[in-house]
Amino acid sequence: MSHFNGFSLEGKTAVVTGAAGLLGRTHCKALVEAGATVFAADIDFNGCQNVVNDLNKLNVSACALDVTEPESLKVLLDKILDATGSVDVLVNNAAINDTFEDPSTSLELSKFEQYPLEMWKKSLDVNVTGVFLCSQIIGSKMADLGSGSIINIASTYGLVGPDQSLYIDKDGNQQMFKSAIYPTTKGAVLSFTRFLAAYWGKNGVRVNSLSPGGVQNDQDKFFVAEYSRRTPLGRMAVQDDYMGALIYLASDASSYMTGANLVVDGGFTVW
Repeated sequence: MSHFNGFSLEGKTAVVTGAAGLLGRTHCKALVEAGATVFAADIDFNGCQNVVNDLNKLNVSACALDVTEPESLKVLLDKILDATGSVDVLVNNAAINDTFEDPSTSLELSKFEQYPLEMWKKSLDVNVTGVFLCSQIIGSKMADLGSGSIINIASTYGLVGPDQSLYIDKDGNQQMFKSAIYPTTKGAVLSFTRFLAAYWGKNGVRVNSLSPGGVQNDQDKFFVAEYSRRTPLGRMAVQDDYMGALIYLASDASSYMTGANLVVDGGFTVW
């Protein structure tokens, strides 16, 4: 096999959770273009269907999934096995990243001292327990089959503390704070990745994490400029910046890599 062919996912079956989200859509695109049969799964089924329609490929299907419900995962796994007979790649992408609908209360609610307990618990349930359940139910099948690649989507904020100055506007006013829950859950994902890599190595299942940096997505121009100034490559990411890294981790090109964290952040975490 040539090195180039090692990146091919022809004949492989992949699952992407949180597929209707900003990066989830691109993860599906990358896997489909590499030749995998992709199951795009999200609690937002209509959003998944839009992903399928946009890709306009035969090798991608939309699936409803609640990553916090074991029965929902079992139904998805049965659907995949009925269709393809195997599962080779799991991308644990589903996550909550805090948003505050009312700008008038976002500053106060996002303060650590006043952060709502219910928001903390909800993010733990999706960002950590969801990764655990997806890996337990879908990954166990990979272990039974003797091969597979699990890719846990982490974050630069699992590696470094949030720079709260990024959330100050051009007039010097703090608009919000990046809350404690997102870096806490992404740090947990990194630790869980190492645990699972050690646990399932003997079963031929590789487990790695991908830590992306911030993605430009219609943010305030001042925020984009400040984030870019703080990043050695001088810009925020675009969605396609993570496609190559994802295919590398999913494919045989990374066949001797497990328990690792691949950081793709434009250099954001070097200082």
